[in-house]
Amino acid sequence: MGAMHDRLGAVGQQVTCLRVATVGLVLAVAAGWSNLLLVVMGHVVPGWAVGAGLCFVSLILMTAHAVRRVSADDMFLPGRRMLPGVALALLTAAAGLGSAGGAVSDLLGGADYRVLEPVGPHGCTAVVRETSFLKISDGMVYAVGSTGVAWRESGSWTADDMHRPVADGTYELSWNGSGVGAFRVRGTATDLIVFSDVDPLSCG
Repeated sequence: MGAMHDRLGAVGQQVTCLRVATVGLVLAVAAGWSNLLLVVMGHVVPGWAVGAGLCFVSLILMTAHAVRRVSADDMFLPGRRMLPGVALALLTAAAGLGSAGGAVSDLLGGADYRVLEPVGPHGCTAVVRETSFLKISDGMVYAVGSTGVAWRESGSWTADDMHRPVADGTYELSWNGSGVGAFRVRGTATDLIVFSDVDPLSCG
């Protein structure tokens, strides 16, 4: 009975390990293929980095699961039947590609992430990502609340001649009493804003 109890306990741990790894991979895919942005203690963590971290932890858990299999019968654990190994491989590949694509995009564009001041009256914060490539500069602004998480941008713009409005200081940010922010970017006489579509910043 003791041996059977230990075996069942080991099987249960493996199933739990596999399920946690699966959830981690699903979240990694969502983070890597979205415009997720995370702010931790004033520092910006892009979605691809979040996805890479989750994928790494999931791989460790899956490795632990494989190492701790107590017999060939464990190949048919409920967790395995629920999500076949090929599905885990596809999730891992999707998570890896999403994170790699985001990292390459940031590297090629020389991505610059900035947390802007002032902060809104209810703690809503404006965070900007600016990149430049082939004489064109692109930017996105996010509204980040107390959770430190933003899943989508509040607006974007494109500037000529690699002009970065936030880095160059040609922008305006203000907040009203309701905690809604107004963000505007400006060009210069030679570096124009080609396109701009920015909604009011709101974390509500």
